[in-house]
Amino acid sequence: MPEPTPETSEPAHDPEVLQLAAKVFDLARHGDTDTLAAYVDAGVPVNLTNDRGDSLVMLAAYHGHPATVTALLERGADANRPNDRGQTPLAGAVFKGETEVVRILVDHGADPAAGVPSALDTAAMFARQDLLELLQGGGTGTEAGPDAK
Repeated sequence: MPEPTPETSEPAHDPEVLQLAAKVFDLARHGDTDTLAAYVDAGVPVNLTNDRGDSLVMLAAYHGHPATVTALLERGADANRPNDRGQTPLAGAVFKGETEVVRILVDHGADPAAGVPSALDTAAMFARQDLLELLQGGGTGTEAGPDAK
């Protein structure tokens, strides 16, 4: 039997591979940082995406797991990778009000203007002045008000 060529080969549908992928996505969703980091260190692609284009960092950011987001970014995850709907991890974190995750993503080069809607648009839409200031580099995202220090 001839060996398949890239043009004729089908995507892997091996049940064990699909089960492993589902487990890895769940680890990101639930913030199981150490186990997820071990899988990435063992060869799972750090920018792996699910059937909706959500990356591991998107799932960890959206579900509010700062340590997991940090671990993935330190292993080379793309902080700006949008999902199939054009949403970025930063916009997802802003949508969920995850200030610490927003700060981590910004510190790792996430673009507040990327995506549809962008993180800036999302913060404005939900009147999150604290996050707008953080995204624009004017605050730490922890201020309670103008007199807070």
